[in-house]
Amino acid sequence: MTGIAMGSEVGAQAARARALAVLRIRGRALAVALLPAAAAVILVAGGTSDHLVGPGWDAARAVVSAVALVVLLAAGVIALVVARARPAVSPTVPIAEDAAPDLYRLVRDLAERLDVPAPSAIALTPDCDSWLEDRTHPAHGPPAHEERDELAGAAGGRHRRTAAPVLVIGSPFLWWMRVGELRAVLAPVVAGTGPSAHPDIAAARRFVRGLDAAVATAADRGRCPAFRLACAGIGWVARLLLRSCRQHAAEMERGVAAAAAERAQAVDYGVRIVAQEQVGLAYAGWDRLLTRVALPAWRMGRWPSRLDAGVVAALTELSRRDRLAEGFASRLGERPACDLLEEPGTVDEAASLLAARLFHGGPAECGPDWAPVDWSEYPEEVVDRKWRTDAARLHRVLDALGVRRAPDPTAHDPNGPTLSRVLDHLTTPPDTDADADTRATSPSPGTPGATPDAKPASQAPFAPDAKPASPDPATEADADTTADLDADLHPDEDTPRTPRTATLAARLSAELAREEAAAPPAPVPGASPSGQAGPDALWDVDALPLFPLQPPRTERELLADHVTAMVCCAAMDTAGAQPGLDWLDGPTLLVGGERATDLAPRVLSLVEDGDPDPLRVWLSDLGIRPEKPVRLV
Repeated sequence: MTGIAMGSEVGAQAARARALAVLRIRGRALAVALLPAAAAVILVAGGTSDHLVGPGWDAARAVVSAVALVVLLAAGVIALVVARARPAVSPTVPIAEDAAPDLYRLVRDLAERLDVPAPSAIALTPDCDSWLEDRTHPAHGPPAHEERDELAGAAGGRHRRTAAPVLVIGSPFLWWMRVGELRAVLAPVVAGTGPSAHPDIAAARRFVRGLDAAVATAADRGRCPAFRLACAGIGWVARLLLRSCRQHAAEMERGVAAAAAERAQAVDYGVRIVAQEQVGLAYAGWDRLLTRVALPAWRMGRWPSRLDAGVVAALTELSRRDRLAEGFASRLGERPACDLLEEPGTVDEAASLLAARLFHGGPAECGPDWAPVDWSEYPEEVVDRKWRTDAARLHRVLDALGVRRAPDPTAHDPNGPTLSRVLDHLTTPPDTDADADTRATSPSPGTPGATPDAKPASQAPFAPDAKPASPDPATEADADTTADLDADLHPDEDTPRTPRTATLAARLSAELAREEAAAPPAPVPGASPSGQAGPDALWDVDALPLFPLQPPRTERELLADHVTAMVCCAAMDTAGAQPGLDWLDGPTLLVGGERATDLAPRVLSLVEDGDPDPLRVWLSDLGIRPEKPVRLV
């Protein structure tokens, strides 16, 4: 215990030393601002005492006094902006004490064991992380009035404005971790309230946060030119001060973290080693759930309302598939940390909606185009609608390209959307390679000997009744030749390899972009009925999504997704397959109650190489009829 106390004290002293360095930079900036005023006072005092007299001294007094006035005015404006600028705050779901008395009691007991001040409140974030956040700025709460610290207990009888930071906990931790594991993980975080309560560290943090907020305020371009010029000067000064104290602030935070870690070793140290394994596992399951399961639903205008419960299902499924994770399933018999909440379902729903806002940019409230979906309704509400919507978009693009509905006029319902239409269009004709070589070596239409009636081989075989996009066939042949040469000279694995797939993928990407542009923007939430700023007013809603999950899909990925959707629609309508949800892979096709895990490579063979044989064999083995029309949205 003595060694732990000494290590904690060393870290706290290092943090305080760095905090004093930050405050010295603030003092130097104040001295620089007061220097012209001090010179003006000396000159004025010298003139009144008849020591500094004469025309030269009079001019110097006038000039220095004017400069001092301007500098003082500018310094006052900068100081006002730094003090009044609203620091950034993390989007969270606040948890009141009456909604989680057991959780507050756990945190209070943990702070008492660590001999540190208890956090002022608890909030949840839809992420696998936990931290302390200072929200004592007036913009972060109601107008100044005294209140009792929620975690101070009976000992904190005096009324005051809450000064302790807010404890932010990752919501996946509450559902996946057990109570003992959560306490062990939160110990080093709660221990950070001790160094944070030191006046020098608190003052240094306020100064750095104020500078950061001033830089963000100065960067706002929605002002008139005069204010822009003033904001540019304020931003320059704030950035200069930030650069000066950046190293000291970083070392101060490292010292605070080291002191907190040393102090936390006295509480549940052995359990924390095991709990850290659960942190990594929860992060992996949460990332997989968001990217594979939640993201398709968000794109369809639905947001899963039980994301945190889905983490448990995903990690349980992982433990079933991976023998290395078998031991994690046995933990489920212990009490989960979400039992510390009075209404876990309500909290999970709020965290799930916030996750949709942060990672996808969805609206803040439910509506006809933004509705919650339960996990039991996910296959029908999300998977089925997603596949049929993508299939309908694919056929609309084929119609725009002039591809006929059915290559065989005798087929049943030749005007219906069929999978055969897609397969025949993407299949590379046998003579395409030879024609491409011929076009690459033949003279261009603008040179002597060029044939004016040359037609591109990528269009003639599959659309004999379609009108050409350009009235000049020679221009089309020249464009195809250029595209083929560029593909050979600049190969890109994200670009479809055949002309047909490249054209179709580009049109699909453009169609999807038009649909997204035509979608109505999400409503901007306003102030609350009480006149106070709502939670969204504390962070920039125009920057949503704050944390995009994935980069935009490439044209090849987009085309593969649409072809897969068409195959799944044909399987559901002609072979009795069902849409399903896989906790680790997202939307999946169930054939005979089993997941179809071998579809993706066959679709890629068609999309990338124009080879439909692997996919046709797969369809034949499962009894899927590609020539039969499917139901679209």
